[in-house]
Amino acid sequence: MLASDVTERRLLEEQFRQSQKMEAIGQLAGGIAHDFNNLLTAINGYSELAMRKLQAEDPLRRNLEEIKKAGERAASLTRQLLAFSRKQILQPAVLVINSVVSDMEKMLRRLIGEDIDLKTALETQLGSIKADPGQIEQIIMNLVINARDAMPAGGKLTIETSNVDLDETYARQHTGVTPGHYVMLAVSDTGMGMNTATLARIFEPFFTTKEKGKGTGLGLSTIYGIVKQSGGNIWVYSEVGQGTTFKVYLPRVDEDAQEYKRTDETEEILQGTETILLAEDEEIVRTLAREILETYGYRVLEASGSGAALLICERVTEPIDLLITDVVMPEMSGRQLAARLSQLRPEMKVLYMSGYTDDAIVHQGVLDEDANFIQKPFTPDALAKKVREVLNKSE
Repeated sequence: MLASDVTERRLLEEQFRQSQKMEAIGQLAGGIAHDFNNLLTAINGYSELAMRKLQAEDPLRRNLEEIKKAGERAASLTRQLLAFSRKQILQPAVLVINSVVSDMEKMLRRLIGEDIDLKTALETQLGSIKADPGQIEQIIMNLVINARDAMPAGGKLTIETSNVDLDETYARQHTGVTPGHYVMLAVSDTGMGMNTATLARIFEPFFTTKEKGKGTGLGLSTIYGIVKQSGGNIWVYSEVGQGTTFKVYLPRVDEDAQEYKRTDETEEILQGTETILLAEDEEIVRTLAREILETYGYRVLEASGSGAALLICERVTEPIDLLITDVVMPEMSGRQLAARLSQLRPEMKVLYMSGYTDDAIVHQGVLDEDANFIQKPFTPDALAKKVREVLNKSE
């Protein structure tokens, strides 16, 4: 066997071992995040509801604010763990990455500061991808922040896009790559670079080269999970003192891109009087959701599972305007429940909620394009806005 063949085989074996290790860590991280999301939904939701009942000068309010801050930080960590473990529910759209980069550019320039020179080199005839727009924003944001932190004394940061065809030879040299047509997003910096030992662990959760308190070590692992769940691959090239380039490859699709526009938060919170059937097997989450909905004027029919929800639909004679159901429940899934109930009440709208995805429920983590979804943990305001949005939708 030639020396080059031996070297290539060893490289592939090392890539395979690393891939297996990341998969095992992802399974553990996803399980932990799933359990914590239900707890955090209650912690964050009840702390916010309690704060609303206190005057601004009440000494208890400060304690509740600190609880809520801690809960929000914990919720951010679980979101990143779910992204890494590829257990998020995606809501993909056909888009062109150039639109996302251009829309974010002004904000990115403020983020990196004046001592870093940001350049973009965007392919004019760039192909479309099918991905969750919010997650593409997250990839770009995290890579740019990472590049900024690698250049404390300033430098050059380049964001590049291009159409790329990965052939059989490339696929043989890179574990997990399927030959085909891709869109490449590259983020390069002229920073301090990384050594071989750091590169081997760069995508592991909680691994960080930053000093204590300066980072969680979840930024790059989040990107890794998002890219993998979107059917793509990510590779990093770096040398100490020479800078770093991250290259993200996402499958190209032959579909026309939808108009991309960043989501603007609205401060308007609308009340309602409609009747809502709430199906959630976790009592602590169900009780919180009922209290939130009743606060906004809705009538809530509470079901501890799919069987109870079916029974309510059979017994209640008046209209039920909306079903809110957890995606993952023990008796039957939220999707199966919605399908059963639609036969009894075809006019009833559906809102899914979950902090986790299961391939038995959603295909490869993707809900139907027209499905309404809210991610756990949610705030009272977020639930109220989403419910109003779904109820206001025309068929």
